[in-house]
Amino acid sequence: MSALAFADPAFESQAAFRAILKAIASPGAIEACGRGLAPPSPLCPAAAAAILTLADFETPLWIAPSFAANGELVAYLKFHTGAPRAVAPDAAAFALIDLESDALDLKCFAQGAPEYPDRSTTIVAQTRSLARRSSMRIAGPGVRETAGIEFAPIPPDFLSQWQANHSTFPLGVDLVLAHGCELAVLPRSARVTGGE
Repeated sequence: MSALAFADPAFESQAAFRAILKAIASPGAIEACGRGLAPPSPLCPAAAAAILTLADFETPLWIAPSFAANGELVAYLKFHTGAPRAVAPDAAAFALIDLESDALDLKCFAQGAPEYPDRSTTIVAQTRSLARRSSMRIAGPGVRETAGIEFAPIPPDFLSQWQANHSTFPLGVDLVLAHGCELAVLPRSARVTGGE
């Protein structure tokens, strides 16, 4: 397989996992992740690192149509994670989408159950851009006062979708935003509103 996974799997997957944990603990913070990875195009290193680090043979992975059409990319993810393909978004522990090409509908994914809120989908969404700006304001656990984030493309109804997602906490999905070799996380506990 020509596309490279972690050169040092133990060390680099631990580094990626730490970056993801830091991003979860500080919603809106942008963390370096995936340097050294060369996944099949058009998958960016940060999105690849998140999936390779989090998914395994026990966690069904749903791959959105734009990525699923790329046989090399699908084979890369299967080879390096062993994750079974989820037949539908609501059957997935993890999902991979490209916001440039795929629609984002948060309610279509597994929301968890009152007894098992962790049985929800974590969505890894590849973006065209990602920055700490005030286009959107984030508040909640792990955020001092508020933090700002901006990503593109952003679905026109994203804020209303996120408010609905947050309103069901502790149920709901978590969103990993990935661009290049950086990522940020919007956990379901975070409140997201329009910026200044």
